[in-house]
Amino acid sequence: MSWLLSLNPWLVLVVAGLFEVGWASGVKYVGVQRPLISLGVALALAASMIGLWAATQRLPVGTAYAVWTGIGAVGAAVIGVAVYGEPATAVRAVCILLIVAGIVGLKLFSGVTA
Repeated sequence: MSWLLSLNPWLVLVVAGLFEVGWASGVKYVGVQRPLISLGVALALAASMIGLWAATQRLPVGTAYAVWTGIGAVGAAVIGVAVYGEPATAVRAVCILLIVAGIVGLKLFSGVTA
């Protein structure tokens, strides 16, 4: 696992956030009748958590957690609109952009350059 800790923590955090999008979007289809989907969701969840853990070894935990959940929230909302036909309203788009602005702000002002 030391190889994971040697990577750029921001890169690891973004990848972990993308795995969060995967499991959060797939959890809708978890069930006994869909064992491969359930396994994929479980693996994405594990990868997401491991990535978050690795990122928090070099980034402030509050910043890492907020960015991780922000990526997951934005990604799940976009998947909801694009794949599941959830409403794509202007208010929803503005709220998603506010989350993205928060993620960017946390990265820019975290004080961590690694």
